[in-house]
Parts: sequence; structure tokens; C-alpha cells
Amino acid sequence: MSTNDPYGARGARNTRAKAAPVPRPAAPPPMPPPAAEPGAPPLVRWLHRPRPAAKPGVWRQDHAPKPPEDPDLPGDRELHGGALLALICGWFVWSFYDNGYLDFANRPLYWIGVDTWHGTANHTAVYLYQVLVACLLAYAFGRVGNASGLWRRWRPAALRLLCGRADIEPLGSAATLRALAALAGAWAAWRLSFLGIWEFWLDPLYAVVPDSWWEEGDSTAYTLSYNLYYVLYTLLLLALFGWLGGWRAVLRRYPPAAPGAARRARTPEERAELARLTDFTELRAAGAPEAADRLAGDLRNGAMSDLDYARIAHAWGAVRARPTDLPEFARAAAALGAGAFVHPSGDRDLPVRAATHDLLTRQVRIGHAVDEERNAYEYRGEDVALDPAVLGTSLLAVGPPGSGKTGRVIRPVTEALCLHALTGQAAVVAVGTANSGLGPDDAFDIIVRVGDPAGTHQLDLYGGATDTDEAAGLLAEALTGGSRIEQQEAAAVLVQLIGPYLAAYGQLPGVPELRAMLDGAPALLATLREDLALAGAAAQQRELDARARQAQRPDDLGPQLADRLAVLDRAGFSQDARPFSLSALVHPLRVRVDLPATGHAEARRIITRLLLAQFTAAATTRPDRSLFACLVLDDATAAITPGTVRGLTQLRPNNAGVVLALRTLDDVPPQLRTGLLGAVGCRMAFSGITTWDAEHFARAWGTEWREDEETTRTPDRSGGWMRRAVRGVRKLFTGRDVTTEAVTVRRVERERWSASELAHRVPPRHAVLSMTTVSGEPSPPVLVRLG
Repeated sequence: MSTNDPYGARGARNTRAKAAPVPRPAAPPPMPPPAAEPGAPPLVRWLHRPRPAAKPGVWRQDHAPKPPEDPDLPGDRELHGGALLALICGWFVWSFYDNGYLDFANRPLYWIGVDTWHGTANHTAVYLYQVLVACLLAYAFGRVGNASGLWRRWRPAALRLLCGRADIEPLGSAATLRALAALAGAWAAWRLSFLGIWEFWLDPLYAVVPDSWWEEGDSTAYTLSYNLYYVLYTLLLLALFGWLGGWRAVLRRYPPAAPGAARRARTPEERAELARLTDFTELRAAGAPEAADRLAGDLRNGAMSDLDYARIAHAWGAVRARPTDLPEFARAAAALGAGAFVHPSGDRDLPVRAATHDLLTRQVRIGHAVDEERNAYEYRGEDVALDPAVLGTSLLAVGPPGSGKTGRVIRPVTEALCLHALTGQAAVVAVGTANSGLGPDDAFDIIVRVGDPAGTHQLDLYGGATDTDEAAGLLAEALTGGSRIEQQEAAAVLVQLIGPYLAAYGQLPGVPELRAMLDGAPALLATLREDLALAGAAAQQRELDARARQAQRPDDLGPQLADRLAVLDRAGFSQDARPFSLSALVHPLRVRVDLPATGHAEARRIITRLLLAQFTAAATTRPDRSLFACLVLDDATAAITPGTVRGLTQLRPNNAGVVLALRTLDDVPPQLRTGLLGAVGCRMAFSGITTWDAEHFARAWGTEWREDEETTRTPDRSGGWMRRAVRGVRKLFTGRDVTTEAVTVRRVERERWSASELAHRVPPRHAVLSMTTVSGEPSPPVLVRLG
């Protein structure tokens, strides 16, 4: 501010400041926590992050619900281009008016006789009229440029930048107009004062400041006095027009965001929910204040992790269902705090987390839905996650090697299930080779290394089954899969040997014993017959006699079954170690099964079929189904049989699911492919699948109604001789007729994803995923960028 100008900025009245352009962000910034105080512990900030309800598979943490889709909403280019064109046109019109080329616009001033006014009244009226013209131009060209649509498009980003959140309801139209009118009035009054048109506002300054200060000019007292007066006058204008325009209501609705922090939740419901999460108000209300104080203290001093919180919250949920356990819960929580109710292994976290997890919603993030028209509006630009609600309908992932099945889906899902097991909510069995990379050894409670003499556990051949018919059926399904042998006939052969062996020795036979009996070893069968006589099991002796008679037939299945058992024996299936059966999935176990890596491909297939059959049987017959049980097969090649397809349909109501990864659907018998795609609720097609595989997915995902545009081009014969001459010259030089285009739009039923699109238009490291929750809510197929 010049010290020689008593009106401050009068010397710069004709200069116009240029606002710096605001670049469009590459992607909307993530919405910060709505109510975490500055400097809060990380766990408190994590608990305060918003998790609104969303469509199946949408990552709920920091998710911002989208407004309803508007089919007539203009695209980015149309919206921003139209706004820019309207801005340029409005600026030209104002420039012409400001420079006197549109004198007719000032006729209303002449009608009221402003030209006969003198002094301050004349200048004030002319300036206010110019402000009114500017406002009318801004309104008119704002309507032409769809300024309201532009504001709606950028409103969430602007509110996140200014207020720290985007879910703030806008003010009403009347309050908005009042605030804007007061802002325009304050600007006009300030400009009238500092342009020298209004001088009466300086009279108090002249009355207070001595005349000698004005004569001295650049003295310190002179400079301080008029600058302080200008500031006080500006604040007075702001206070007056702020009161007239209701600016306090605006500031309460749109508070400025504190640096590095977000605004605290305002509604009582939000405050009650945050208190329940961080202060354990439910536990206090139940009569356990000591336990609540200990847990809240551990939460805020950093002693509690997100897994500790999820584990204790799960234990508290069990207490709410069974209130008689409250005293024991309160004692453990008050004594151990964050270390209460720890997993039997003693682990309170995994050695490493390779994926992003949210243990409050039990989700694991696997990728990002591409923002394009092929994806449904609700999923465009959203993060995609998996959780037990969708894995409970089972997941089938098909893609060639190197497409990202193991590293970007199987490994994150296995890791998430291991975390859920540590919180007491899941049991997981992950099956792959030692080179699959399903997780470090310390992340599992039991590791079964088939064929490794140093292994500590071996697989139970019968999966813990005690009924001979069930044991024979499970083993027959594993041995006959992928062959022409009938499962029922094979089960009948096996039960004729398993039943007598159990009756004689009180246990089921192992692989070497069963193989020898199927081969018809005379010494073993004779000893078995004698032991049955001693046990008085006459009925089982008749079963053994029947087996001996059938063994004389040339088409007997015994030798074929013995050969398949020999494959398991050579792979080291019968190593001397502690047995593990899938009947133990009533406990929150983390199990990894390492199959033989090389040289035993057929043994891997048999073991995989055996585990899948045993899992479906164990999951559907377990007495306690509170734990989510999941079997993860990194390579389900040749594991699908008619029995397993039927078993997959029974897992959903039993709080269980499987994750199957296949290189191609050709690994599934042709008659089972349609049934397999129908039995699973989640289907995932990776980039690089063949057209034959893509056809099955395209049929499974069905069709939808779309608008199809058909363009017809016809030679242009319209116009007079001048237009025909121009078209003739153009054709002479270009060799092409001038045509007109007719566009026909109609609604047609098309495939959601065609086989050609799935096979050729899915980019690398992408997959098309559809999901269904256990409650039956489906999602459309979504193109996901994995990672």
C-alpha cells in the first residue's frame, strides 16, 4: 500500500489480478477419517475411517457412495469444453461492454436520469449498475455453460480439499443466494470505498488523526494510523455483510479442514458409534468398567493392533450371544488387555502382510475397478476386495500361468484367512507346491509336506472319517477322478477291504496295507481272515469272501485301484508322521499342504481331489459351523469330479467355501464345466484365457439390454447447382462420393462380456470378476486391475 495515497489502492484501480488455474487431479484423493483427532494413535485413526455399506466386492474403507447415475450426464470433454466456451464468450461480452461498445446496455441508467445526478450519487449508481450487469452476465453464461453441472462434478473434490470430507449436504437455494448476494454487496462496498467514490468513511479518521500527521506524509505515525483504519473498516464491512448474508451458517456447514486432520463427526449417531468403537461403551454398560478401561488404554497407548482389536471384538460378540460368559471375559480383558483371547499358537499377527487388509470388515483388497463404460457405474473407479461374505459362495479363477492368479489373488486370500484364523473367525487349508509362495512357514500352525521325510505331519487318507462307507466313498472319488472307473463300483471294492480291516484291528488301513490287499497279497489276506475269526466278525468275513470272488474276474477294479495307490506310496504319502485330517476344521487352524513339486504329477492330482472331497464332507458335517472354513487350491487341475461339484453347492449354507485356481477349463471334464460355473458364486477370468474358455464365462454371465447405434451412409444428392458442383470437384480430386450419415439407435440384448472381448480385450494383469454374496446379492462382471 502506497504511503502517498490516502485511498490505498487507488493507483491500481484498473489492474486485474489473475487467479492461478487449479489443475484437475489425476484421481480423487482418498477421503480422510471423519472424526479422528489430530495426533491420535494409528489404531484410533483406523477405527474412525468411514466404512459405509457398499455393493458386493467394493472396498468399504474410505468408500464414498456415488450419487445415482444420470444417463444424460455429459462427459468430461463436453462439460469442461462447454464451460470454457461460455467463459470465453462471457469475457468477450463484458470486455465489449466495459470498453463502451455496447452503449445500449446503459439505457436503463438514462431512463432513471442518472446523467442528471452529480458527485458521489452518480458514480455510486453507475458502479452498482456495472456490478449488476456483471452478475447478470455471470448468471446467463453460467447457465449456458452448465456451471451447476460443473460444480456437482467437482464438489466432492473441493469439499475434501477445503473441509476434509465430501459427504456434506449442500445449503438450501435461498440460503445460498443470500450468502452470494451479501458477498457481492461486500465487494461492491469495498471497491466503492477504495476507488475514491465514497469518501465519507474517512471522516472518522480525519477527526481523530492530527492534521500535522497528514502534512508529514511518510511518517511512521501516519502510515500506522491509516493502515490500521483501513483494516478496521474492512473487518466492519465483513461483519456487517456476513450478518446480512448468514455467513455463520455457511462456515458451520463448510468448516475449513485443519492441516493434517479431518473434521470430527457432528451427528449424535456418529459420536455414539465412535465411542462404541474406541471407548468400549457396550462393555461399560454391561458392568465391566475395569475391562473397558484396560482395553481403551491399550488402544490409545499403541499396545493394541488391528488384529488384537478384531480378535477381542469377536470374543465380545460371542459374549453378547451368551451373556453368562461375561465374568470370564471381563477378568481376562482386565488382566491381559490387548493380549487377551490370543490364538492357541500365541501369535498376535502374521510375520509379514503382502496385501492390504481391513480386519473390521474382514476384507482384503485385490485390485481396482477400471473406470470405463464396460464396468457398471457403481464399480467404476472403486477398489475391489474379497471377504468371507463372497468367498462363502466359492471362487473359481481361470487364467494361464503368469496371469497373476497366485500372487495377486490366491496369496492375498490365504493371508486374509490366516489373519481371520488368528482372530478366531476362520479355519483355512491352503494347498500348493512348495514353490507356490502361499506364505511363510511362520504364518501357519500346521505344514504338511507330502513326500518330505522331515515333515512333522501327514495327511489322513480318509479325512478323519470313521464310517467305512464314507471313508471308501471319499477315497474312491479321489482315486477314480479323471478316469473311466465308476466311483460307486470303486467304493464297493474298497469297502470290502476297509470294513474287515477295521473290524479286525480297530483302525482303517494305511496306503501300503490297502494297496497290498487290493493286489491280493495272500499272506496279508489270510492273516486278516484269521483275525476276523478271532474277533467274531462273521459279517466282515463274508465281505472278504466276496472280494476274493470278485478278484477272479478279468475286469476287477482292484489292480487299477492298487496302481493308483502305488502312485501315492511312491510320492511319500505314507511318511511316518503325525496324521492331520480335515475334521479338525472346527478349530481356527492355519494349515498349508505342500504337494510334491516335480516328478509326481499324478500324485498331486489324486491328493488334490482327495483334499477337495474330504473338505466338502468335513465342512458339511461339522457340528460347530461358527468358523468360516475355506480350502484354497492353487492348482485345481483334474480336481473336479461330479461329487465335488455337488459338494460345492452345499458349502454356502454351512459357512464354508473353496477357492479354485485353474489354468484352463480344459482341465475340467466337459460334462462338468457348466455345472462348475453354476456351483460357484464368484467367477474370475484372467487375461490370456482362450476363446473356448471365454465362451463358458460369457454364457455364465448372461446378457443385458444395451443401446446399439447403427450408422447408414448414403450419397449426398441435396442442394442446388452450386453444392453439386462443389461435390463434383471434391470427388474429382479425392475419388470419393460425399455421403450423409443416418444414425439409428435401438435397444438390443447383448452379452455382458463376449467371448472375443474376454479373450482379446482384457489387458495384462487384469481380470474380469463377478461375485455373489451368501445372502444372494450378485454383482455384474467387473474389469479389475489387479494389485
